[in-house]
Amino acid sequence: MAEFHGSFGLLQRTCVLLVAACTIHLSVVIVFYLRSFDVVARIPVPQHELTRTPETSARNSSAPDTPEVDAERNQTLQYCPETPPRLKGPLYVEFSEPVKLDKLMKDTRLSLGGHYRPSECVSQQKVALIIPFRDREMHLKYWLFYMHPILQRQQLDYGVYVIEQDGDETFNRAKLLNVGYVEALKDYDYDCFVFSDVDLIPIDDRNLYKCYDQPRHLSVAMDKFGFKLPYNQYFGGVSSLSKEQYVKINGFPNNYWGWGGEDDDVYNRLSFRGMSISRPDHNIGKCKMIRHMRDKLNQPNPQRFTRISHTRETMEKDGINSLSYSVVSWEKTRLYTKIIVDVGKPPHI
Repeated sequence: MAEFHGSFGLLQRTCVLLVAACTIHLSVVIVFYLRSFDVVARIPVPQHELTRTPETSARNSSAPDTPEVDAERNQTLQYCPETPPRLKGPLYVEFSEPVKLDKLMKDTRLSLGGHYRPSECVSQQKVALIIPFRDREMHLKYWLFYMHPILQRQQLDYGVYVIEQDGDETFNRAKLLNVGYVEALKDYDYDCFVFSDVDLIPIDDRNLYKCYDQPRHLSVAMDKFGFKLPYNQYFGGVSSLSKEQYVKINGFPNNYWGWGGEDDDVYNRLSFRGMSISRPDHNIGKCKMIRHMRDKLNQPNPQRFTRISHTRETMEKDGINSLSYSVVSWEKTRLYTKIIVDVGKPPHI
């Protein structure tokens, strides 16, 4: 019996030692695993793996790489989707009756200066809409009436800038666009610029007013031209350029006084810098023009064809780097920021 108890005691001690050894081994494995997991978690992930830039649209370079926190609602906002969910597609646009802006003026989502940010998500781009302007008050009302709802459905972080030429000198559309670019950047950190004539309205809100990897021509099918592109190099009406694209071509020319030629000069600049024009699908890119008589101070520019033929020689010295103007007044309303400027006089020939 004593021999039996001795053997049992030895077996018991052996089991205890075996359990203790297994426990120590398991503890070492768990510690090693947790340390390994922590090391992996601390390895920095390449930024392009965190946020991939869509191939078709230009990503907002100044946007944060993590979602923003809305302090008022105490919630985290994700980036807005590439395809906004509330788009309607084809729209009814009519200019036969006057429009009222009362409802828009009461839209609390618009901040002073015609600035809007979507509340449900973070827009991927900050877009400045630049409108060259003089004596087109009725046209501006139509533009504001139709465009604000469209831009809001497109979930853009945008602001509207009406750049009005002061005085009674010949109109200079391209120079006003340059002024709009400079003045808008003083107001907000925009990275995309849509340059739009005041008399053109898209009739499909799937035509997104934002920037893409290549310069974008947005008004590709105007009713004025039978909803056809007048020629392949046409870049007039409404177009968008990212900040990088704009700087690369030295902005727009300043020396086109009167109607015509400046958009073809810009097309040449883009081509000489190795860029190509992107366009929406023909049906999506349709737009309507408000019919009107040509302005008396915007007659066809007789020098336009000569200037277009010399774009390569002039683009380095004529553009944003040679822009000169003076601001006469700056006004902010609920629907837009109006900047009246003196752009000088055309040179005498």
